[in-house]
Amino acid sequence: MATIATTPAQATTRQRPSDSEVRGFALYVGLSEDKLNSTDPTIGAVVNEIKRLVAQLAPNAETYAAVALAPEGTGGRDVDVVRLALGDPAAAHAHRKPQDDADRAASGVVLDLSRKRVLLDSVPANLTFREFELLQFLVLREGRTVAREEIIETLWADAEGEEIPSARTIDVHIRRLRVKLAHYQDIVRTVRGTGYRFDRHADVSILPASSPSPDFF
Repeated sequence: MATIATTPAQATTRQRPSDSEVRGFALYVGLSEDKLNSTDPTIGAVVNEIKRLVAQLAPNAETYAAVALAPEGTGGRDVDVVRLALGDPAAAHAHRKPQDDADRAASGVVLDLSRKRVLLDSVPANLTFREFELLQFLVLREGRTVAREEIIETLWADAEGEEIPSARTIDVHIRRLRVKLAHYQDIVRTVRGTGYRFDRHADVSILPASSPSPDFF
């Protein structure tokens, strides 16, 4: 996670006090290490690439990068955590919404195994059947890192030939699932170089099926 402060080549068009001048800008990037796949560049490499691009666009710019650290298991969107950790006043103000926090604590993520659906703060998530299967697969194996190969062998056990996905395709499915989980996307964690896992999370509730899930073993 990083912020890059630079001097832009041109003034911003946003209105500002007449006695002020533009001296740079801050770019907040939310990217926790557990969301990097084995083939992705490291966070340091991403920061260096951004700095290199800024140097090309504005050779006279000065840059400074700061990595935002947060206690392990901190919830919320990465970019919001970064803004708070790096002292963005606007982020701190927006974060203090007692009613929103109360709503989240009361509902959170509900995985309904009987109805094959997921609720996010009481609102149904628009998951495909495969995305629901993938989330259920990880949640029912709480605390265990699941390799991509195990996911393929179990969820695509009946697939043949070209229907069998690659490990890279599993990464794509995970990314799409996280997008649909919105601000709860961190419940699906990446174990770099191995696979994915779900750890016990206060925001997640499981409504059991009337009969044991065929996926649970």
